[in-house]
Amino acid sequence: MTARPSVLLHACCAVCAGYPLEKLRADYEPVVYFCNPNIFPREEYERRRDECRRGARTAGCVFVEDDVERGDWERAVRGLEAEPEGGRRCLICFRYRLARTAAYARERGIGFFTTTLTVSPRKKSALLLALGAELAREAPAPVFIPEDFKKKDGYGKTMAIARREGFYRQNYCGCQPRADAPR
Repeated sequence: MTARPSVLLHACCAVCAGYPLEKLRADYEPVVYFCNPNIFPREEYERRRDECRRGARTAGCVFVEDDVERGDWERAVRGLEAEPEGGRRCLICFRYRLARTAAYARERGIGFFTTTLTVSPRKKSALLLALGAELAREAPAPVFIPEDFKKKDGYGKTMAIARREGFYRQNYCGCQPRADAPR
């Protein structure tokens, strides 16, 4: 029997990782990669990280936390604090996190990468898939798996897994909200 190739799965939280992990396990050995310096405040970051680690363990997968400093991410999105959710700040944030994911996979010899972000009905999958493909073209490896995890009721499936496992469900994307934004 041939060993399945590894895939580095950028995961924003345990909830969003549920169905993507289940789907990827059919063909790959997923490694859950938590790269989310955008999550604010620190207590929220730690709660999501810990739940994501628990979700990876439940799925029998390796969990890796990125060592990026929040200040690096803040510099990347500086000047875009007033952007609405889904605006240019999100584009820069997505690219930043996916670029780190691709770089980590490349450095560790992991041949594939993808992201759980496409499972969310609030995220534009076409944009995320284009970013992943662009990053994969910038260097010879790894290959981006262009999976829109919300297709075929992926969002419903991931929510069912989250309920079954009792995963913490957050009520916002994670970024520090604008002072004038409703919560």
